[in-house]
Amino acid sequence: MSRLRVWLRYATLAIIVAVGVWLLIPPKVEEDKETGNAAAATAEIRYTIKFAPGQAYMPDTIPYGIGQPLQGLKKVLNDFEKRFPDTKVDVVVTPGRREYLVTQLSSGRAPDIVNWNVEDVWVDIQKDWYVPLDEFLDAPNQFVREKGDPNAPGYDHWWDMLKYQAVSRGKAAPNGKNYCLTFDMIETGIFYNKTLFRKIGVEVPKNWDEFLAVMAKIRKTDTIPLIMVIDWFNDWTTDLLFDQLYYSLLPGIDLVKDPVREQYLEGYLDWDELCFLFRKGFFTREDPRYVEIWRHMKDMRQYCNKNLTGVDPTREFVTQKAAMLWNASPMTYRLSADKDLEFEWGVFYLPPFTKETSPYASLVDMCVIGGSATQLEVTNSAYKDVAPGTGDNRKTQEERMRESERLQRVIQLLQFLTLPENYERIVNEYACFVPNIVGVPVLPSLKPFEEILKRRYTTTKWVFTFDLKFGEIQRRMLELYLNDGTDIDGFMDWQENNLKNATDNLLLRKNVDMDSLEKRWRELAPVRAKMKGLPPAVVESDKEILSNG
Repeated sequence: MSRLRVWLRYATLAIIVAVGVWLLIPPKVEEDKETGNAAAATAEIRYTIKFAPGQAYMPDTIPYGIGQPLQGLKKVLNDFEKRFPDTKVDVVVTPGRREYLVTQLSSGRAPDIVNWNVEDVWVDIQKDWYVPLDEFLDAPNQFVREKGDPNAPGYDHWWDMLKYQAVSRGKAAPNGKNYCLTFDMIETGIFYNKTLFRKIGVEVPKNWDEFLAVMAKIRKTDTIPLIMVIDWFNDWTTDLLFDQLYYSLLPGIDLVKDPVREQYLEGYLDWDELCFLFRKGFFTREDPRYVEIWRHMKDMRQYCNKNLTGVDPTREFVTQKAAMLWNASPMTYRLSADKDLEFEWGVFYLPPFTKETSPYASLVDMCVIGGSATQLEVTNSAYKDVAPGTGDNRKTQEERMRESERLQRVIQLLQFLTLPENYERIVNEYACFVPNIVGVPVLPSLKPFEEILKRRYTTTKWVFTFDLKFGEIQRRMLELYLNDGTDIDGFMDWQENNLKNATDNLLLRKNVDMDSLEKRWRELAPVRAKMKGLPPAVVESDKEILSNG
């Protein structure tokens, strides 16, 4: 028995020693089953890049619950990791709430790359939360250069790879810097039931008055003419009607001509200009064009569904309870993939105002209001490998960016994604967004949106101009007005108060050169003197300016 105890003691000791030695042996490098890359399976990762691409390309998800799980982005990222074995890219899901992003950015914990409306980015650019991309976009795309074709877009400037230059370059912030890579394009359109149109005997309208007449005829058949939700009234409709009525005034009210953006945007009213113009008398009850926006919106609303907040717009359209649905290009996939759809459908864009519609009509086609879909920004997390320093040794954002090797790898990832052969695998995996890379074809079902995107960009984007509070108040009061909860006078009271508070808030937080705006305002007085339908305060101001020379 004593011998057995001795043997067990030594056997146990031997096992412990053997296990200890085994634990000290470096792990065997196994090939990554997903990528076939042996190096990627090791633990020697120098950079872990967190990438929040948005829902449209999220790997392993099924758009609209139709078809196979998405694999395009995953495969391209795997190829990137093969190219750079010291790098791992984690695709992350982020809440679509500004509060989340602000919290993460202020603590330096945001993903390295986020997908966010760049107009929301603009309000925080003074905080150094986002990386200006201009120097990278002006430089060659590394991977295009490596191929050696000097005629290829991207060989000299990464910018040149982007197809929709007006929108892409037009996303520069008011400070002149560009924080956004416009990855792809989205546009809205009227999806309509061609079968029902033929049955009722109506055609695609050519102007706004015909549009209302078509909807009036459809309504007589107990079919909802147009499905809408309140957010589309608050956003898309506001911008389109504003452009129809104010575009002709731009020569007299577009006070800032950004040398970079102007050649692409053909006039755009930024937040500082809107603040200034409001203080001069525009966008009030005394501004006839501003009042007409909401009157025409009310005319349109009478042909829409009763409930603007609780309706399922897709269901109402596919079940043929509605003849038209105003929606964005991703709806194309939902309709194209529906094998049970019992009607033929098409897409047209909203028709323009005529002088019969309004004496203030600018007589131009409806403009582009979509533009950038996936808007990729690089955050301050990308250069976290360089410490900010303290006191007199505190480094500027530019210094940290210049020293950061990690930031260079993040930019390489974005450049890799925009190579046509990689990009096409991601964007054209299903019909959702229009490609924004030169040489990448547009899927046939998205061709109507490609045509719409050839138009001029909008005059301004109201709900992205001011803070969230402004947008929420306008949305709530607009719904009340459109549903007869208040008249136009009551609605205008709220609008004026809302605009006053929003503009006051912006002017307090931002350093606005009001003197330069005033100088340009006075220079344009002779131009405005030839314009009709201006607010009385503007007319009186111009008379004084002109009389004083």
